Amino acid sequence: MTGEDDAGYVPPEEAVHIRTTEQLRAVNNLVRHRVLAVLRDGPATITQIADRLDLAKGSSSYHVRVLERAGLVHVVRTRQVRGVIERYYAHVARRIDLPEPVGGERDVLLQHAVADLATAPDDAPRYVRMQHTRLADAQFAEFERRLGELLDELRDARDADAPAATVAVAFFRPGPGAAR
Repeated sequence: MTGEDDAGYVPPEEAVHIRTTEQLRAVNNLVRHRVLAVLRDGPATITQIADRLDLAKGSSSYHVRVLERAGLVHVVRTRQVRGVIERYYAHVARRIDLPEPVGGERDVLLQHAVADLATAPDDAPRYVRMQHTRLADAQFAEFERRLGELLDELRDARDADAPAATVAVAFFRPGPGAAR
């Protein structure tokens, strides 16, 4: 989810596993998803987050507090600016592991990905594709493994100076009523 920033911050944990209702509510919100995306680039203040997301500082502060209470972000440094203590927030882990959605529930990651895709400028490069196929269980497992490796490679190739890019993958066996 995040790497080392210019100041040398590296999240202390490899992963945080979402287990509580409070954590689920925290990551289920699109604004907080975007706050977490800002923090992928390294520690930031409430003001910096607000500016990047075009939010009011009060709104930015609220969403960061929710993420902090859920154990997803924490204060990594402070500094005094004109008599005010400025706090820099960052991820507590390199990645956030979500539980599998329960049948009938919407998938939070895909909902956020679709919302973020809608914000992409018309002239921005994009690749959107849907593929239906039929695979034996062994083929399914092998393709899932290869997808995971490719996504890990993409994460590890991160260049903090390059423009942002997002990949959303859903590889699944459809249920009744879906295209089959």
